[in-house]
Amino acid sequence: MQSLTEVRHQTDASSRHDIHAEGGHRIRSVSVIGGFLDGARFDFVEGLNCFIGARGAGKTTVVELIRFALDVPPSREASALELRRIEALVDRNLAGGRVQVTIETKDGLCYVITRTAGEEPLVLTADGKPTDLTLKSGGLFRADIYSQNEVEGIADRKTSQLDLIDNFEAERIAEIDTQIDQVRSALATNANEIVPLQTRIYALGEELGTLAGIDEKLKHFSGTGGENAKTINQAHALKSLRDRERRTVSESRQMLQSFSQELAALNGRLAQQTSVLEDRDVVKGPNGEVVAHVLEELNECGRVVDGMIGDAGKGISAALGRIATASIRLDAIHKEQELEFRSLIEKHRHAQGQAAERTQLERRRNDLLAKERLRQQLREQLSTLQGSRTKLLQRLSELWDERFAIRESVAERINTALSPTIRVSVQQFGNPELYRQLLEEALKSARIKHLIVAQKIAGKFWPVALATAIRERKTAALIDRAELNPEQAEKALVALSNPKLLFELETVELLDLPRIELKDGDTYKDSLSLSTGQKCTAILPILLLDSANPLLIDQPEDNLDNRFIFETVVDSIRKVKTGRQLIFVTHNPNIPVLGDAERVFVLDSDGSAARMANEGTVDECKSEIVTLLEGGEDAFKARKYRYAY
Repeated sequence: MQSLTEVRHQTDASSRHDIHAEGGHRIRSVSVIGGFLDGARFDFVEGLNCFIGARGAGKTTVVELIRFALDVPPSREASALELRRIEALVDRNLAGGRVQVTIETKDGLCYVITRTAGEEPLVLTADGKPTDLTLKSGGLFRADIYSQNEVEGIADRKTSQLDLIDNFEAERIAEIDTQIDQVRSALATNANEIVPLQTRIYALGEELGTLAGIDEKLKHFSGTGGENAKTINQAHALKSLRDRERRTVSESRQMLQSFSQELAALNGRLAQQTSVLEDRDVVKGPNGEVVAHVLEELNECGRVVDGMIGDAGKGISAALGRIATASIRLDAIHKEQELEFRSLIEKHRHAQGQAAERTQLERRRNDLLAKERLRQQLREQLSTLQGSRTKLLQRLSELWDERFAIRESVAERINTALSPTIRVSVQQFGNPELYRQLLEEALKSARIKHLIVAQKIAGKFWPVALATAIRERKTAALIDRAELNPEQAEKALVALSNPKLLFELETVELLDLPRIELKDGDTYKDSLSLSTGQKCTAILPILLLDSANPLLIDQPEDNLDNRFIFETVVDSIRKVKTGRQLIFVTHNPNIPVLGDAERVFVLDSDGSAARMANEGTVDECKSEIVTLLEGGEDAFKARKYRYAY
């Protein structure tokens, strides 16, 4: 008859085969060249891998070197001190050396990641050939890595909890985040185009305010010629038209001249910039032939571009010549027509006295009409940009909704797996932190208690609604809804009226707000209010759920009692390891022994260098497990005797 252990092993193996058929990322090995762990190589297996050893033996170093090689940053809310600690640990223990990690993607493809301090990771093929792949986007390979005490920190930070939820659908979330960044970038460009247009349109409107008065004066003049009014008015209309003709020709010439100058400024520029790149040492180096070819291509491109600029310049010069000829001809015609105008006006004394003032008014009117045409053109451009902005804002809203729907579905999956002990929820747009910070910065110079005012406004106005209220100068709305006094409301309205800020308000993100709760008796408590041990109790089971990503934790047992480790953590490990690779650093025997670790690595150190003292299964490392984790055989037996088991 099979023993319970044998049956359990067969069940685990069967489950592992079924789940691994779906595929998951895997770290196959880690090698260190140089530094504290020089010469060490760790070959990981599917299932549970555990590092054990005395303090200072290099266990944490292995985890942080894997993080370094795979370019997995700590939480985005990690303190500067924590980031410096990790960086210093890597630099100190790598000591100018190199770490190499062999990975297998969920698609079954193998790559080698190699990295030295101060350099970016290189992704090589399994046989060591360079590739153009990168780890930055996370599309190639992902691993979930948590340093010592980082699990507890997740419970204290809402953005870390959001990252934890996102990890379950990392690729989909990353794709949406990329699209959000693209839309926000397009919106920023759109705002940068709209603001100067609005400024120019406003300035033109100020100037055009005098047009009605000029029209009124000209209307008065047109009615004072008596029986000759029609003839005189027609003569003045033709004179005004001649002025507009001159403007058209003059502005055409100026436009071409300006364009010609811009082109001329480009001539030879590429060649000048290429010369800066010509490094003799590089050209004479081992890859100089390739670099020299690139520079020659650049030079040839410069010659081609300069030739095109020269041809364009000749074309512009020829056009300017033809325009000049036409201008001379038009000027001659205008002189004859001007003589006829003067002859006509001189016959009518009343018209002659008004001619000079009327001509000045006509010229001023022509100038304003040209600006009116420009304003209309700018308004059309503005309308197009505003239409594009409306579509972009709609797309941004859709992407936020898509991302929230994913997060909500992940929360439901977590609840299904861990209910009733742990409960997870996500409130869309529940965290106004970025919005409030934007307001605080804008209100700093308003001579009011800007932190309090920003908090009040953020609590009562959606960003888009606030932008609308500011544009419409609704001081009363700030007083009534945000409960500001009249002075605060007026100063806030002035401080927030910057056009660029108003566009930022349209795109500032109200973050989704996660809530992770632990059932304590008959009530659920938010993770922020839990004790240190309860925080880990709430977060660790979520980390131990199914995922395609390997899970690396430095001392998952920290702050947890052995009962919880035995009843919950070990049980979760045994379930998840059939489909997910686990790599833990631990000082608790329950994890490798009762978790039935497939591979145990025993590290030792003489203070100057670390070494692998043993590796293998739990049975093959039994002696070291008993010594390091149980306190030795005598201590183990003494406890058994003391407990009378």
